[in-house]
Amino acid sequence: MLDLIYPVLRPALFSIDAERAHNAALRALAVAPRAWARLASLTMGRPPASLQREVAGLRLAGPIGLAGGLDKDGVAIPFWPGLGFGFVEVGTVTAHGQAGNPRPRIFRLPQERALINRMDRNRGSAELAARLRRLRERDAVPVPVGVCIGKSKVTPLEAATNDYVTSTKRLAELVDYFTVNVSSPATPGLRSLQNPDALAELLPAVIDAAAGRPVFLKLAPDLDDEEIAGLVDRAVTLGVAGVIASNTTVRRDLLDHDPGEDGGLSGAPLWSLARHCIQTVLDAAAGRVAVIGVGGIERPEQVQELLDAGCAAVQLYTALIYRGPGLPSRLNSALA
Repeated sequence: MLDLIYPVLRPALFSIDAERAHNAALRALAVAPRAWARLASLTMGRPPASLQREVAGLRLAGPIGLAGGLDKDGVAIPFWPGLGFGFVEVGTVTAHGQAGNPRPRIFRLPQERALINRMDRNRGSAELAARLRRLRERDAVPVPVGVCIGKSKVTPLEAATNDYVTSTKRLAELVDYFTVNVSSPATPGLRSLQNPDALAELLPAVIDAAAGRPVFLKLAPDLDDEEIAGLVDRAVTLGVAGVIASNTTVRRDLLDHDPGEDGGLSGAPLWSLARHCIQTVLDAAAGRVAVIGVGGIERPEQVQELLDAGCAAVQLYTALIYRGPGLPSRLNSALA
C-alpha cells in the first residue's frame, strides 16, 4: 500500500525543504509505528525465511538493513521491519543532544539520486535509551537494532573516548550492537579519530562498556587503500566484531555538477567509491570479522555482488528516498 502511493506523494514531499519533509515523515511514523508496520506488511513485510543469517552472533531476519542517519533518534523503530529490513541501525547519537548545523543542511540532487547532508543533529543518547527501554518493555523490537554512536560537538577530541563510553553505557542493555562512527564529515575534527593511535584508546573502551554487545567500526570511503587496510587490521586486533564500509564522502568529483554545499554525499554516485572501499575492507579483514556494505546501493545486482564478494549484509538509506519504501521488499524478493 505505502509503495503504491509513494509515487503520488513523492512530488509533494520533494516540493518542500528536504529536512522539513524528512521530519514530517518521521513525525507521522512516530505516532503509531507498529500500526504503520502492519499496513506496510500488507504488500511488503518480513524477508523470506531463506534470507535469515547470523552476523557477529546476531540473528538477522534478512541481509538488508536500515543504515544509520535516517532515524537518528529511533522514533520509528517498530516500523522499519514492516518494509522488509532484516535489522535496523539508529543514530548517529551523541552523549549530549545537539541542535546541529545551521539550516539548510540537507540537499537533494534528484537527477543523480543523491543527498548532501550536514545535519549533525540528535536528541542525545539518554533520550534514545528511554525510548528503547519503553519499546523493549512492550516487546516492540522485532529485529536486531543497533545504534551508531559519535562524538558530541561540544566535547573536545581529547575527551572523545569518555563521550563514546557514556553513550555506550546508557544503551548497552537496550541495543543489539554498536557502531562506532569516526567518519562523519558533519562533525568538525571527527575524522581525525580515524588513526591507529586514536582507535587503540577508543575501541577497547567502547567494547568494554558494550557489555558483550558486538561493536562495529564505520569507516569513511575517502581514505586511501593503505590507510583503510591498516585501520581494519588494527580494529580487528582490538576486538571489533565487524566493519561497516562505508560512510558518506566529501568528494564532489563523483557528481556531474558540484552544488557547492559542504557535507557528506550519499546515494547512487557513491557506489563506485564505496564498492572499492568495501573490497579493500574485505581484503584486509580476510574473513576474520563481518563486513557490512553500504553506499549507493539501490539494485538487487549490487546487493548480490556484495554478498558474493563476502559481505555479511548491506545497508540502505538514500535509495529508500528515491526508490520508495518498497525497495527493501523488492530486493529481498530478488535475492530469494
